[in-house]
Amino acid sequence: MKLTFLGATETVTGAKYLLEEGNTKILLDCGLFQGQKDLRLRNWQQLDVDPRNIGTLILSHAHIDHSGYIPLLVKRGFHGTIYATPATYDLCSILLPDTAYLQEEEAAYANKLRFSKHTPALPLYNVEDAKRSLQFFKTVPLKKSVRLDSKISFCFREAGHILGACMVEIKTPTMKFLYSGDLGRRKPLLHRAADRIKEADYLILESTYGDRIHETENPKDHLARVINTTYQQGGTLLIPSFAVGRSQIILYLLQQLKKERRIPHLPIYLNSPLAINATEIFLNHPKDHVLSAEESKGLTDGVRFIRTTDESKWLNSQEAPSIIISASGMAAGGRILHHLRSKLPDPRNTVLFVGYQPSGTRGDALLRGKEFIKIFGMEVAVRAKIERIDTLSAHADYTEILDWLKSFKRPPLTTFIVHGESGAAHTLAETITREMGWKCVVPKYEESFGL
Repeated sequence: MKLTFLGATETVTGAKYLLEEGNTKILLDCGLFQGQKDLRLRNWQQLDVDPRNIGTLILSHAHIDHSGYIPLLVKRGFHGTIYATPATYDLCSILLPDTAYLQEEEAAYANKLRFSKHTPALPLYNVEDAKRSLQFFKTVPLKKSVRLDSKISFCFREAGHILGACMVEIKTPTMKFLYSGDLGRRKPLLHRAADRIKEADYLILESTYGDRIHETENPKDHLARVINTTYQQGGTLLIPSFAVGRSQIILYLLQQLKKERRIPHLPIYLNSPLAINATEIFLNHPKDHVLSAEESKGLTDGVRFIRTTDESKWLNSQEAPSIIISASGMAAGGRILHHLRSKLPDPRNTVLFVGYQPSGTRGDALLRGKEFIKIFGMEVAVRAKIERIDTLSAHADYTEILDWLKSFKRPPLTTFIVHGESGAAHTLAETITREMGWKCVVPKYEESFGL
């Protein structure tokens, strides 16, 4: 069997891992590259494998850095089967068309203002491409074995990351292979913890926080402090949030704080049609999260859903203190950009990041203290306070990863460290080797290995 790394190598985006045995080609995840320009340009390049020859795509979860390349794969000839959990399919059914729509919008805006170097600017794929790709999905519940051919089968295992997220366990007569997907926290807020795995011959392991330990402060305390400070200044709290996972966690924490009367009564706006739809999907999958029926019912109490563009524009004209939750979480696109352009110049306001910000993203630039940020080709002054909460991450830190690995009864022959910036990936590899004696490899982009 041959394993080729087509993405998420020394970076946290573009997850794609190709397994080949004879004429059988299995792609694990199919994500978009995001962040720095040199990474984004990879989306436009042809893959090392012809999509027409890939028979199976197994999807760990719905986040765009794991699923966002699917419409382009189909556009370029893929006609096999895409396996996903039911919740992952439901989320992809809104995420993929939304990603296409944002690309179309950005291309149209670039052409209108002529700030693109390409004439005309084009999206990677359009909404119709995204909708067409959904017909290739086949849903599979957790722990159900699926036979791909006479020798190879797989099953999904709980990853504890977001709704529907899973690990992928692949078996042949002579080998057991495990892909961790995105590994969740030891005690996730909204989901069950990742399954404990006892053995695998080969392991692909994520390393987003491979060189860091999450802060231990209660996220409710931190959130309450930021809300109260911004309110006292008469400002707006703007939260760039991932539509899937993080937005639901923020809504849950806000409801807890309101119930405990630790924050003032403020208008709360969820300004993301995608996050609104994702929240509805979350509530429609009660077996995939740990909230009680009462907690689920109250998740959106007092929250105003902003669905239309006109309502979104209206929000920017409001001066009274409020809380606005809007996508995208990395400030890469969507309505959050219009809010940032409006709110960043006012020192009364606060921008609160609640998720990981890869190098090269606007979120990363703001957290590094940039005094001006480019939005829609224009420089915007940064006078608002920039805050972050690190304790809400849906990714395990390196201590939690090590704790999870200790369930293995024997070390894998090789552990491949992926889905982390170079420093995080290499640090985790060195830590695992030093503390557990395992053989770890940090693969390069498009590097192949014989298993």
